[in-house]
Amino acid sequence: MNHTVVNLWPLLGVAVIILGFALRAHPVLVVIAACAVTGAAAAMPVEKLLATLGTAFIKTRNLPLILLLPLAAIGLLERFGLKEHAQASIARIKSATTGRLLIVYLAIREISAAFGLTSIGGHPNMVRPLIAPMAEGAAEVRYPALTEELRHRIRAMSAATDNVGLFFGEDVFVAFGAILLMQTILRGEGLEVDPLHMALWGIPTAVTAFLIHSWRLHRLDAQIARAMLAVKEPA
Repeated sequence: MNHTVVNLWPLLGVAVIILGFALRAHPVLVVIAACAVTGAAAAMPVEKLLATLGTAFIKTRNLPLILLLPLAAIGLLERFGLKEHAQASIARIKSATTGRLLIVYLAIREISAAFGLTSIGGHPNMVRPLIAPMAEGAAEVRYPALTEELRHRIRAMSAATDNVGLFFGEDVFVAFGAILLMQTILRGEGLEVDPLHMALWGIPTAVTAFLIHSWRLHRLDAQIARAMLAVKEPA
């Protein structure tokens, strides 16, 4: 039997990306460095590496326009009071808390991603203009003197909630790229796997992720209460 030796050295590019982002280096420089390391590890000639980078750039040169247009629209909405209206709306719901609001958003994000609707959400078009201000507004109803540290914590948890809902929700979608990739790899190894079965096995993981993160969001309310109580107590 012939065994094909797989060269794993090109995976060093992934380590470069992780290290670069951990050091908060410029994203463009990190990606270029990762490409260079991957190309060198794969013994790719410099001319071919540059040609590959150029081809990728040409194929995605319209991507900045696609990203900037929604950001411009969101910027106009924020200028005319979108965040203020979101905070005022959530303040009318007396039973709303930061944790409860984010749990509801987590459920919506995860269920919609499970049906392939991954564009319903995201940091620039949902979290920053709507979810984070509403989460802050829910906290301000109970604690008008909300500290800046707690505001940043609420914003970070809002972004994390979006990440968790998308990451674990899309694994349930049968046409998700990662599932199709796994099917292709397994088929190359002589194993036929139904993508639907792989997607169904993602459901227990998605449910577990929802329960764990919901517990963290529930704790967030208690942490905000303790932090504000400590602020009110005299030194």
